[in-house]
Amino acid sequence: MNAGAVMKALVGSESGGYRLADDIDIPVPKPGMMLYRVHAVALSPYDAKIVDFSNTPGAVGGCDFAGIVFGVGEGVTRFKEGDRVLAVTFGLNASDKTAGAFAEYALATEDLSCHVPDSLSFEQACSMGLGIATAGLALFQAPGLHLEMPRPKSADENTPSFVLVSGGATGTGTMATQLLKIAGYTPIVTCSPANNAMCEAYGAAACFDYRSSTCGADIREYTANSLVSVFDCVTDPSTMRMCYEAIGSSGGKYVALEAITPLVKYTRRDVRADWLMAPTIMGTPVEIPGTYGRSSTPEHRIFGVELFLLADKLLKEGRIKNHPLEIREGGLASIPTYVNDLRVGNVRAKRQVVPLVGA
Repeated sequence: MNAGAVMKALVGSESGGYRLADDIDIPVPKPGMMLYRVHAVALSPYDAKIVDFSNTPGAVGGCDFAGIVFGVGEGVTRFKEGDRVLAVTFGLNASDKTAGAFAEYALATEDLSCHVPDSLSFEQACSMGLGIATAGLALFQAPGLHLEMPRPKSADENTPSFVLVSGGATGTGTMATQLLKIAGYTPIVTCSPANNAMCEAYGAAACFDYRSSTCGADIREYTANSLVSVFDCVTDPSTMRMCYEAIGSSGGKYVALEAITPLVKYTRRDVRADWLMAPTIMGTPVEIPGTYGRSSTPEHRIFGVELFLLADKLLKEGRIKNHPLEIREGGLASIPTYVNDLRVGNVRAKRQVVPLVGA
């Protein structure tokens, strides 16, 4: 590629939101990184929240993508030029404006990437990286469940080891359900009854209607008062309260994807509650104002290496699959409209995917 070559990319606008730019320098891969030709991107709630809460003018947006390796940085050994790869990154990054997926070319970290098997299209593959990172951190790093697939079991363990996924029909929820089942846990989920069959297809042993006033009590009865681990993909006061009601009388662990309300948190002193920011898997500080900021977390990066190596193996074996998709046309220029659909709640039980090559 010629020095000084430029590309089209969706970047943070000085007036808020995203804007399409056609003069962004194509980045050069640093040690341990690859440069992709991006074939497809997936949209996530993170893309809507970050542009509203912590926009960085001129920074490339986007998290989830898949494409073909165009060049590799020093020290990269798992991938070579021409490989089909999926990855996760975190766009609108105040400390690195090149770290985004909504572009013709994007950078990826070798540690947080997976080979895409021939059985998967780029549209399918691009929707999986963020879910792997988020569900993996929430389940196997935050509460300390065993990441081994399958997990070690004690000789006298005869009853199911339940884990509740609140929001089982979300993209992160279906990935969490799959990873839990593969690891030997018994995933149960909350969702709309219309999505029961879908959640069961991803491995849910039971589904509970989150709108029911008895949802928490029903889960507690189903699990015979034994539930100790909850992952809340929705995270509002009502779902947190329901999850607390579902956890057994011996207490347990609750992990969420948003800041949690103290009004619910301290209603049970026997429940250890925490919430995470998925970008910590990069191991670098999360430079977002207020409570969303995080200091560097090297242990999360070490965990991410193990997680994505495992995900690479599971993808090759066909043991994890993508969330249901909604293919959206129009390329980079159309993405702000689709992000707004996420913002106003028009997207449910599907991941929006935008093909870029040929768009």
